[in-house]
Amino acid sequence: MTEGKIGKLRRKFRVLVAPLDWGLGHATRCVPIVRELLENDCEVWLAGEGMQENLLRSEFPSLPFLPLNGYRVQYARSSVGFFPSVLFQIPKILIAIGQEHKWLRGAIKEHEFDAVISDNRFGLSHSNVPSVFITHQLSIKSPLGKWNETMLRRWNYNYINRFKECWVPDLIGENNLAGELSHPVNNPGVPVKYIDLLSRFEKKEDREIKNRLLFILSGPEPQRTILENKIIDEISHYPGTATIIRGLPSAQSVIPSTGMIKFYNHLSAKELNEEIEKADWVISRSGYSTIMDLATLQKKSILIPTPGQTEQEYLAKDLCQKKIAYTVQQRDFSLDPALEEARKLNYRFPSLGNSEGLHAAVKSFLELLYKSK
Repeated sequence: MTEGKIGKLRRKFRVLVAPLDWGLGHATRCVPIVRELLENDCEVWLAGEGMQENLLRSEFPSLPFLPLNGYRVQYARSSVGFFPSVLFQIPKILIAIGQEHKWLRGAIKEHEFDAVISDNRFGLSHSNVPSVFITHQLSIKSPLGKWNETMLRRWNYNYINRFKECWVPDLIGENNLAGELSHPVNNPGVPVKYIDLLSRFEKKEDREIKNRLLFILSGPEPQRTILENKIIDEISHYPGTATIIRGLPSAQSVIPSTGMIKFYNHLSAKELNEEIEKADWVISRSGYSTIMDLATLQKKSILIPTPGQTEQEYLAKDLCQKKIAYTVQQRDFSLDPALEEARKLNYRFPSLGNSEGLHAAVKSFLELLYKSK
């Protein structure tokens, strides 16, 4: 064996991590995965574009980053048009999946990746390189009924089964956050591993400030802006203090802050961690990554699902029934009544794991890589 081949075998495992471009949640929940890989002495590369790229670059400025087009799905203004607009764009999504699969073949050839971790990007599987698919939606909710959900699950599993493993960011058993989404009756054919809740944040000392609100805006336009405008109208009458995180890490325009109300386009993980812990109440979308963050910090919240987004509507309703969060529809949201009703809820936060699920999944996957070399 030549010295060059020995050196090649001894280099660190080079792992590509790429999140979907639907909101920031897929990128934020990749942060603890990247940290775990780095702690296991892997060489991590990242891929994406837009807001996802900005967020991951801010978290990991020293890691190499490859440009990769997202699915770039556009959403309707009305809740009624949300699901039909996504269905109408299925051909566009399928083309994007095919393009990213072709992109991956070229990237592996050029950069010699040993493994790929894809957060909900269906095209990032490879026949010769072990790949992991991350999702909390094994089952996909549809407003068209069970027959359509069955079709969507088959379509979903058809892609998931092209990967080596499927990692689900949730807790095992009834003490979970995603309900039927992450715990279907039938799983895909590849090994499914529950890796506990994924959050960038850590619960520290009690910093809660009475009557302090934190609004975390996120998700697709135009609904993000519609909710932002509604909140700005409502907050002007609030007697306490408030912080509004606009969820726009790449925006240049800013909204001026006052002594009582602070506006930020985006905050680093450390700064957002502190703001959540200081808040008396957090008001946000019911995106799953946000829910995992709030559960990790055991924070009382009011969830406003994106209108027409069946996943968020299901999660918000399910968590309210479990008394983990209070929920209100965007069309019905008014700050004072929402706070009054939320205070009546006897919040019961789930008992959290200790990230052993993620540790075990990464360790097992790296052992698989060693055996394949």
